[in-house]
Amino acid sequence: MKENIYEYKILILDFGSQYTQLIARRVRDAQVYCEMHAFNLDLKKIKEFSPKGIILSGGPASIYDSEAPMADKLILDLDIPVLGICYGMQYLTHILGGVVAKAEDREYGSATINIQDNRDLFHGFERLDKEEVWMSHGDRIDRMPEGFASLADSKNSPIAAMGDKSRRFFGVQFHPEVAHTPKGTKILKNFLFRICGCEPSWTMASFAKQTIRDLKETIGDEQVICGLSGGVDSSVTAVLLHKSIGDKLSCIFVNNGLLRRGESQEVMELFKGHYKMDIHLVDESELFLRKLDGVTDPEEKRKTIGRAFMSVFEKKAKELGKAKYLAQGTLYPDVIESVSFKGPSATIKSHHNVGGLPEVMKLELVEPLRELFKDEVRQVGIELGLPKDLVMRQPFPGPGLAVRILGEITRERLKILRSADVILLEEIRKADLYEKVWQSFAVLLPVRTVGVMGDERTYENVIALRVVDSLDAMTADWTRVPYDVMARVSNRIINNVRGVNRVVYDISSKPPSTIEWE
Repeated sequence: MKENIYEYKILILDFGSQYTQLIARRVRDAQVYCEMHAFNLDLKKIKEFSPKGIILSGGPASIYDSEAPMADKLILDLDIPVLGICYGMQYLTHILGGVVAKAEDREYGSATINIQDNRDLFHGFERLDKEEVWMSHGDRIDRMPEGFASLADSKNSPIAAMGDKSRRFFGVQFHPEVAHTPKGTKILKNFLFRICGCEPSWTMASFAKQTIRDLKETIGDEQVICGLSGGVDSSVTAVLLHKSIGDKLSCIFVNNGLLRRGESQEVMELFKGHYKMDIHLVDESELFLRKLDGVTDPEEKRKTIGRAFMSVFEKKAKELGKAKYLAQGTLYPDVIESVSFKGPSATIKSHHNVGGLPEVMKLELVEPLRELFKDEVRQVGIELGLPKDLVMRQPFPGPGLAVRILGEITRERLKILRSADVILLEEIRKADLYEKVWQSFAVLLPVRTVGVMGDERTYENVIALRVVDSLDAMTADWTRVPYDVMARVSNRIINNVRGVNRVVYDISSKPPSTIEWE
């Protein structure tokens, strides 16, 4: 009998909370599959998804706002357990006939709840326990709907948690998904396993096995083309497909002249040498640099690179013969962008992937990683036996160093940045920080500064260093790198990289800044 990793599923309806993606992460961490969808997901689609439970996220609105987001109330007639978090709890209250009112004292930040009922949602806690939680609300429950009982209270929320055990409906006024609620994961697991009856079947070992099996069945004897960049996502995609269909996979690796030092050789040695894949190196660095000549606008850089990539890729793909599928390493955060509460986000920057290639080449997309978060992709890579250095590789932008050189792209400026970047990464690794931070890289700024070297005045370039901590790149904070590490990086760059006389450190977070500079 085949293992079905999708047997136990949780549906998360997004009402616009900044923490909704964290709920999904916590559920996945508990080895239960889940999906995020906008609050107004069609009832028919909910039934087709067949979840074991539904989680209603928080959100910035008040339930009495004229445009307050409202899910289809018929979800409460599906005989499926429901957990409402913050706004989700207020939605449950309002729809089921209770009363939500403005709180006399709003609760934002750390708070203490008193547990009144330690069964079900608070199983494993002690009755009358005081637990630290994270609140973020201006409304509160004044009267619970019929059938509900209070499970916990706080100083400003007489009903900080409630439940109707017969219908398996529960609500919490706080956010169990955030790290500031220390035992929040325990509460979520109680909902998943005790109330919804899920089992921990979502493992990356199981995912890899089932995906290889499914790809083999779906693709059959057809040919697949994969754009391989050497990054984690495209590498895991390529290896999954290679294990599924073998030589029916052809990979194309485009050297656009904007890669880091030694990258082309490393990719070819691993995939052609070790994995014996059918991989084709297309070196068009001269073409890309020619196209970028004089281009300084960040968005135009990305579009120029994207157009050139499409042209090069399409030409090479046609040389390889007829294929039916185009594989790419789309991840779940990319999918979430189009299904979240806010819908498709405004263009902050163009993403460099295969763009319109599927339509141009009349190919069907294969995206074996589209259900995974980044950390899950890394786990799959480990299960597949990929080298740890590659699996733990930090994200690298599709347009490469072009978006880390502010202003004009030239061979000389690329040489400067590559040299500085190598030094930074060497020191980050020596300090045992490489796998602990999300990303670390150098940026070449379009300014020159006065310096003194060997008693002579210099007027040279500035390198900015960027090191950030993040879980999924949706938000990020600048890393407090030890001063001695920063001192070594700065000293080595200024002494060894010709053309640089100043190094600065970027201490901005996302938001409001982005991780990359362009």
